[in-house]
Amino acid sequence: METLITKFRKAAPKAALLMAVAAGAVLQGCSKIAGGDGAGATVTALSSDAASAVYVAPGKHDELYSFLSGGFNGQVSVYGIPSGRLLKIIPVFTQHGENGYGYSEESKAMLNTSHGFVPWDDLHHPKLSRTNGQTDGRWLFVNGNNTPRVARIDLTTFETVEIMEIPNSAGNHCSPYPTNNNEYVIAGTRFSVPLDMKGGTGDVALDKYEEEFRGSISFIKVDPEKGDMDLDFQILVPGFDYDLANGGKGPSEDWVFFTTYNSEKSGTLKEVGASQNDKDYLAAVNWKLAAKYAKEGKAREMPANYYHNKMDKNSHIAKSTVKKKVRYLLPEECPGMMYLLPAPKSPHGIDVDPTGEYMVVSGKLASAIPVFSFSKMQEAIKNKQFDGEKNGIPVLKYESVLKAEVKEPGLGPLHTEFDGKGNAYTSMFVSSEVVKWKLSDFTVVDRMPVYYSVGHLMIPGGDTKEPYGKYLVAMNKITKDRYLPTGPELAHSAQLIDISGEKMKMLLDFPTVAEPHYAQAIRADLVAPKSVKFFKLDENNHPHATKKEADASVKREGKNVVRVKMTAIRSHMTPDNIEGVQVGDTVYFHVTNLEQDWDVPHGFAVMGANNAETLIMPGATQTLKWVPKKAGVYPFYCTDFCSALHQEMQGYVRVSPKGSNVPITFSTGKKKQAPVASAK
Repeated sequence: METLITKFRKAAPKAALLMAVAAGAVLQGCSKIAGGDGAGATVTALSSDAASAVYVAPGKHDELYSFLSGGFNGQVSVYGIPSGRLLKIIPVFTQHGENGYGYSEESKAMLNTSHGFVPWDDLHHPKLSRTNGQTDGRWLFVNGNNTPRVARIDLTTFETVEIMEIPNSAGNHCSPYPTNNNEYVIAGTRFSVPLDMKGGTGDVALDKYEEEFRGSISFIKVDPEKGDMDLDFQILVPGFDYDLANGGKGPSEDWVFFTTYNSEKSGTLKEVGASQNDKDYLAAVNWKLAAKYAKEGKAREMPANYYHNKMDKNSHIAKSTVKKKVRYLLPEECPGMMYLLPAPKSPHGIDVDPTGEYMVVSGKLASAIPVFSFSKMQEAIKNKQFDGEKNGIPVLKYESVLKAEVKEPGLGPLHTEFDGKGNAYTSMFVSSEVVKWKLSDFTVVDRMPVYYSVGHLMIPGGDTKEPYGKYLVAMNKITKDRYLPTGPELAHSAQLIDISGEKMKMLLDFPTVAEPHYAQAIRADLVAPKSVKFFKLDENNHPHATKKEADASVKREGKNVVRVKMTAIRSHMTPDNIEGVQVGDTVYFHVTNLEQDWDVPHGFAVMGANNAETLIMPGATQTLKWVPKKAGVYPFYCTDFCSALHQEMQGYVRVSPKGSNVPITFSTGKKKQAPVASAK
């Protein structure tokens, strides 16, 4: 492998681009080239103390939480670092049968959109909330790429508490990026679309892409105390594809930067059509100036139709609000708000160093990594060093903003992060390596092979003012022989690398859930002490909560609805015998967990339910909806092992034919409750 890579690095730039594609196939397809025995021993060996470096003794805790996006599973996976232990899967955009998220009556509304109930999405980018440019451990923001949405996860409960749909967007990939004090979370669209300016996309011939299609950048205001999101305004931008973004720091903290590709505005066969121009663009937006323009009345208003879903803290019930308008700005009407910087064609990552001076752009097909200077950009703007304009947006001259180029870094640069010690680390997809280079002289000083085809990488705090420069996680796209085979579908591979010294050291391989695209990590002591252990029963304001067993009830409402208000506590449910339900009834089991102790959830499931179980945290109430389709006796039980008598935590529902005269009765133990009249 090293021989092949060396040849490609020495090749002429144009030839290197063609050879890179072939190299990817060779390196991904021929696993014997790089550690075909599954250990990678032919290229690198783990240091003798690697095992001790990642060992977390029984009963001890990891140094860091890491949050890896799930990609096509629509969830977030939480791992401990350095152990690589999976701690939790947080359901966000996808129904989760394990705990009933998206199935329970309380959580269904979280997945409402203008397209209806959408129980899946493609989650790419987690971003931690910030205070003074540092991660603060309060919230995690994540994007839904397919049906454009931004979600907020509360890190006291590790639960999704808010999801906002993004109008005028398609492929919400360039998202979500918080400013340094969470003033805004910013989201850009990957796919430009023809906007009809009436709240949707227009019915436009696809060959009219260049004339009719536009992109959008959304500015979502965040409440500094509660975290609640509100779409403040959008900027309608040229019809490029907006890939990734990152905000500035220090001198550049008023700015946010976006990589764009398809400056050709090609609408078909983009692997060719979007690679015609020698360069694409880095878009620089002054978000503070944009907010000022919006506040001062520059923003126009258009109809919209998008959903905003929020989970109530005390009832644990999600509610949807439909928003009907959105404000927008046009760059050509807002001088000084937006500029374009020429960048290598098909750029992916844009990463700003901890000082806020350097903007690093990774062009997937480039043979060098350009490093732009923020101070030079400011000077170029002042001196009007422009090379024309696009849609009324000034284009700065490449040489006027360029600080340096990192030469011969590797093949297929994608993404860069920083260790806070003057070093940058860039992932190389084609040559399957992480490359370390210095910000002082832009020279490569170290390389680490990874297996295989690394996409994003993550250094804890590597996108902030003060990185935690001890570890790097490489998220690899190809697994091949790294683990025991599991049929055609394999887990993705992540690798933990020690970056505390001059030379990188490989510490650990660990499989990941679904397909991580990006990750964040934070010191455990900023999150763990605030973790909620149980919900206080006296603060539960769910309308069907039952806070003591004596208040349990079963009532018929009208002809076809039966409400069961049930309690669960080790090791029984009240009631556990129910009669009088009829075929075709809609039965709501409102189950309240009476426990007031940590790590004692109760589950609830009934035979034949066409949804999922529901998992009820201590002190909370959750609802399972059930429509029996035939007469008989149906068991129900607790699904989460809670005590030595867990197996005994069960009961029965008798279902009689439609129209039968069996009255509603219920009991726990021998005493049967008297029939209850139908509620009006």
